[in-house]
Amino acid sequence: MSTTDRPHTRSGPRRPRMDRETAMRLAETEYARFLALLRSLTPDDWTRPTDCPAWDVRAMAGHTTGMALMATGLPQTLRQSMLAKRRGGEPLDALTALQVDEHADLTTAQLVDRFAEVGPRAARGRRRSPAVVRRMKLPDAQDVGGRREHWTIGYLNDTILTRDPWMHRMDISRATGREPELTADHDGVLVADVVAEWAERHARPYRLHLTGPAGGDFSAGSGGPELSLDAVDFCRLLSGRPAPCPTTHDLLDVAVPF
Repeated sequence: MSTTDRPHTRSGPRRPRMDRETAMRLAETEYARFLALLRSLTPDDWTRPTDCPAWDVRAMAGHTTGMALMATGLPQTLRQSMLAKRRGGEPLDALTALQVDEHADLTTAQLVDRFAEVGPRAARGRRRSPAVVRRMKLPDAQDVGGRREHWTIGYLNDTILTRDPWMHRMDISRATGREPELTADHDGVLVADVVAEWAERHARPYRLHLTGPAGGDFSAGSGGPELSLDAVDFCRLLSGRPAPCPTTHDLLDVAVPF
């Protein structure tokens, strides 16, 4: 049973909750697991639709490769940010569209090879990010569940850049009918961090039982609702994705970014 205390009063941009060494271990493992999934895909799998309506599996893999490339270091971060701003519109939408477009001409075999080369570089680039940079605020506010908020670069680097490929690994597994690789020492740690942030965001009592290899028991306060559902479905619901989940409660409408 993991007990989450009531959150402290937040001030300033959102920061990562997880210790740095754990965050970097999760990043390295997630890139490896995403690559293993790409290598397992059949020719028919690449054109299957995903729960992100604009993307099939191939487009999702192109975005994930582009996001990993952005994480390799400052030159790629600045290059992609500049090109995305030139496109206009919502900054995140422009960035992800750029990432898809830049990998659209590769064959699927080339795309897999590209991620195999970029993933380890992204893990190293994120690990090298200095503390003074991670404490800085991202220039653009982010939309989370219809509300705008500011993040530190550290929150993006240590948290979001691992949650993003993790969720897309779940998306692709779901789209292709595969059981995702899930373990307590990797996915369970990532899910527990999501639960802690979710609890901080809603600041209400709860008891939560998450099933599956990435699950666990979590609680805060007394007198709150008792929720039970699959760990991956829980994360998908908080991200705004559909999930086959018999549990409905307004606490599951509290968004957590991925």
